Amino acid sequence: MLLRTKYFGEVECAPEEALHFPNGLFGFEEEKEFYLLPFEGSGGSLLCFQSAAAPQLAFVAMDPFSLRHDYHPALPQGELRSLGAERIEELCFYTLCVVRQPVGESTVNLRCPVVINPRTRQAVQVILESGEYQMHHRLSEFGDGEGGAPC
Repeated sequence: MLLRTKYFGEVECAPEEALHFPNGLFGFEEEKEFYLLPFEGSGGSLLCFQSAAAPQLAFVAMDPFSLRHDYHPALPQGELRSLGAERIEELCFYTLCVVRQPVGESTVNLRCPVVINPRTRQAVQVILESGEYQMHHRLSEFGDGEGGAPC
């Protein structure tokens, strides 16, 4: 299928690649289907959640493990089950980014990651219970971004 996007023009996407958000994203609960598209030249650490229904609705996302090698989100068992997973290692995590100029002033939300089960294509945005992470971390906090294992 041909998908109209905010950042990439029209791109070919297979319907089975869609991510299903039963509850939508915070503030966009009516949007249930997104595609995860990488920005060229980012090595997979800078991505875009593109709405399948609304071409102008897209969220820049980053791999949080590329920012903080010690990022260790914890999910309650109920969240794991709702995503069809038994262990957190089965899931992929992404943090939403607000892009600003200069780029170092851009912020990422490590407190409310998007969590995806790549096997089932189910996804949810969660609020981590730990007070360790904030909703607005400046990119300039992360230095060279020596990260860990992305999904």
